[in-house]
Amino acid sequence: MRKSTITLADGRALIYFGDRPSRPDEYPDRRPLVPGHVESQARRDDLLNEWVVIASHRQDRTFQPALAECPLCPSTATSLTEIPAPEYDVVVFENRFPTLGAPADAPLADPPAAGLLEHHPAGGRCEVIVFSDNHDASFANLTKDQAAIVMAAWVDRSVELSGLPGVEQVYCFENRGPEIGATLTHPHGQIYAYPYVTPRTARMLRSVADYRAATGGNLFDDVVAAERKQSSRIVADGSHWVAFVPYAAHWPYEVHLYPHQRVPDLPALSDAARAEFVEIYLDLLRRFDRLFDTPAPYISAWHQAPVRGGRDDFAVHLELFTIRRASGKLKYLAGSESGMGAFANDVSPETAAQRLRDLA
Repeated sequence: MRKSTITLADGRALIYFGDRPSRPDEYPDRRPLVPGHVESQARRDDLLNEWVVIASHRQDRTFQPALAECPLCPSTATSLTEIPAPEYDVVVFENRFPTLGAPADAPLADPPAAGLLEHHPAGGRCEVIVFSDNHDASFANLTKDQAAIVMAAWVDRSVELSGLPGVEQVYCFENRGPEIGATLTHPHGQIYAYPYVTPRTARMLRSVADYRAATGGNLFDDVVAAERKQSSRIVADGSHWVAFVPYAAHWPYEVHLYPHQRVPDLPALSDAARAEFVEIYLDLLRRFDRLFDTPAPYISAWHQAPVRGGRDDFAVHLELFTIRRASGKLKYLAGSESGMGAFANDVSPETAAQRLRDLA
């Protein structure tokens, strides 16, 4: 996979993946930018034992601009954007308004080292990954070859960001749709390199460790085996991947994709597994777009093992879900979900799986 790196006017790195543009150096960033100032702070919630990032500088980030002002479209003679070239395949660049700042010297301590009300600079890195130079496209519109470039970029960034000082976990994700909170409509995702293990992953690791101690088995393996055996919630099953609606799905339409052979992260996947993932994933996204009278807003989230610790038992997987429960109706995280973290689902997982199978 061809990879070309340039430096934007304010010092941020931008990487082209794929064959376009053929000569990236011919397209320098001509904007009069100055380096941004990031003041993110990580504060520990002592009751939940979780880190919360305070990033007030993000209040001024770009929010749903007009098409002519889209910062992710290719640059033209009259419009200079974040991407200097007039065309591209896939682009990754450092976020101009990052939640996390420069890499930290070391990961944030867990358990806390400084007592109550602990805080530190929120080191890490936030990148934007742009899936296509076509503003009106979506990931589901990509060809298999185009989606394979995205997969190659995810793998590349997972490797490189995991090697940065202080990074504990790399997370690749996409927010699609204004209902989800996406501030730009151009097809894109994000990649976060956290200086701590995220709360959801830490909770998974505790469950996996408890299960190993109680049974001697691997919780991820046994959950996938149980879903495949019961089969009522299987949406797709290939040579290398299985996609299913989880037994206790939190969201109206939620699909988890697991490789048949457990590996901790994206770089550990075989070439054959990466190739098949692209086919199954595109198929699932297109089914999601046929669920309702308009394309479904969704979150697509890669769960990878932390850089250090828990890697032997962790299973890389992707969780795809929409907050829409019916045409014109959203599932709001109201009092029970937001206040207590206690989910209730309006759509049975078996019904959701059957609906998604019918939309193949």
